[in-house]
Amino acid sequence: MNDPAYHYDGPLGAELTEDGRTVFRLWSPVARWVKVLLYRSDTTDEIFRICPMARTEEGVWECEFPTLLVNVYYQFEVNVDGETYVTGDPQAKACGANSARSMVVDLSTTDPEGWDRDKAPARGTEDIIYEVHVKEFSWDSAGGFPEEWRGKYMAFTCPNTSLNGEGRVPTGVAYLKWLGVTHIQLMPVFDYGSVNETGRQEAFNWGYDPVNYNVPEGSYATDPHDGNVRIRELKSAVMALHKAGFRVIMDVVYNHSFSLDGPLQWTVPWYFYRVTEDGGISNGSACGNDTASERYMCGRFILESVLYWAEEYHMDGFRFDLMGLHDVGLMNRIRLSLNEWFGPGEKLIYGEPWRAGDTAFENQAISADKGHVLDLAPGIGIFCDDTRDALKGSVFEAADTGYVNGKPGMEQEIARGVRAWSGAAEGGSRLYADNPDRIITYVTAHDNHTLWDKLKVTTKERSLRVRQNRLAAAICLTSQGRPFMLSGEEFLRTKNGIDNAYRSPIAINRLDWQRAYAERDMADYYRGLIALRKRLPAFYDKSDAAPGRIHLVETDRGIVCFLADNRGGEGPWPELLVIYNANDHPVSDTIPEGRWQVLADGTDSWRWKGQGTERRMECATLTVAPVSAMVLGRVPE
Repeated sequence: MNDPAYHYDGPLGAELTEDGRTVFRLWSPVARWVKVLLYRSDTTDEIFRICPMARTEEGVWECEFPTLLVNVYYQFEVNVDGETYVTGDPQAKACGANSARSMVVDLSTTDPEGWDRDKAPARGTEDIIYEVHVKEFSWDSAGGFPEEWRGKYMAFTCPNTSLNGEGRVPTGVAYLKWLGVTHIQLMPVFDYGSVNETGRQEAFNWGYDPVNYNVPEGSYATDPHDGNVRIRELKSAVMALHKAGFRVIMDVVYNHSFSLDGPLQWTVPWYFYRVTEDGGISNGSACGNDTASERYMCGRFILESVLYWAEEYHMDGFRFDLMGLHDVGLMNRIRLSLNEWFGPGEKLIYGEPWRAGDTAFENQAISADKGHVLDLAPGIGIFCDDTRDALKGSVFEAADTGYVNGKPGMEQEIARGVRAWSGAAEGGSRLYADNPDRIITYVTAHDNHTLWDKLKVTTKERSLRVRQNRLAAAICLTSQGRPFMLSGEEFLRTKNGIDNAYRSPIAINRLDWQRAYAERDMADYYRGLIALRKRLPAFYDKSDAAPGRIHLVETDRGIVCFLADNRGGEGPWPELLVIYNANDHPVSDTIPEGRWQVLADGTDSWRWKGQGTERRMECATLTVAPVSAMVLGRVPE
């Protein structure tokens, strides 16, 4: 199977031809025979047609029908080594409920009205990524979403929802516009196996359990049985988000499958999955299996899947789950192909540069992990756990603290994070990244504790936790790199202290829109920082020269202070002065001579929009409040 003679680059799956035929193709070099089984629905047991497939070159099996079998469901019956498997199509673009049967689909009929005119909004100066789960986003009844669309793709098509439907306090997409984020990262939306699509509506999982890699998840659709519906409704959600001014990023999980009992394994046993030297199943994903991205046909499958989602669903970027389980060669081919298809850098790519454990790479493949950042093609970013843990403590030790919640000696780590660990970092540390474009700067994501829950473990006093949260937000949004935040982080989102809520009840995981209103002050603090950042090239610059903008960095006990070259932005401030104070007492410092405007402090992130906040300071002493940040801009004479 690893023989290049079986490397196939032609069409696979179900193809509807222009001259009215339907052709099925399956790659299975090891099969003794293969048949296509046809069904009129996804629920009937009656097979109305069986077609033996003929083996062609490179291990491909083919069967042709003289008519268009649109909306017909099908399975393959595959015989390998005397064992017969009935399976869906690994290349399926549509399926029925719970993944059992693939469906022949005419994709042109799944386009919502206006889809041919849909396009992503223009990129702004900065990308602010906001991580959202489809069901979590609209499940809360206080969100004001139509009852039949709660927890569904279609909730994103509601542009003007409000708290309890009263029309005063925005929720949903209207809230996202108010907040000012630019990119919506959807947690997995391709077909996964951990939720019964026809079961209780309350059933919940994060969705990192893929079955069909090219089919949208059915539990988010209004009808999971009709394979057209989930496609049309996901496209509708993407189009609505584009219209509202957001780009859409897809969280993709190609590193493992929900189970080995699935199409990839049943059609070509043990080709698409890694095996250890002693014959065991490689499990670097901690989910039971690892896909073999370094093998030709597996790498082809992943690459073409990414291109398919970008082309057919207009996805604007991809977040790779456990990217360290993929090989550098594949990730670089994906980056190059997206550049060729859509233009250099038009589609964002970033991922988790780690694994859950060892994996059985073959052929001296190089892991796309943190240790090989500089082997990755330009335009492939990574989540920076160094900054994340330096800010508030290890995600693996609940009681561990970081800079904002009292851990001493973290000043250098924070200073390096300000430069997004790029260039010649302070203190002689190793080269980590060549420019800030590589780095996703964040403090929390769906994994582990929410920021607020983490701070609750380490800090008893609520008012202090609020200051710590604001300081963490200020550091993330005044550091280089590409900012990322968990939905609800900005309104003190809690999951009741559960640090791995992947299958906890939806009541725990939902976005609490009442809380978003109650904690409006914190959300507005984030909003002000986001709006300010878009005006500050000192932070949004992603070029190789960006790290050089940060200069005169000073660190002391609990203090990080630096000047930044801010020339070239919308604002009138050619230079910035930023001070972080993690101490439980105020600190005073002399600042450079000149006129300085306070742009943000520990309580107000909108001071840059106010009047009368400029003053001449000639070697003046500036006081920064306990556990807070202050950002100043030099005003030209």
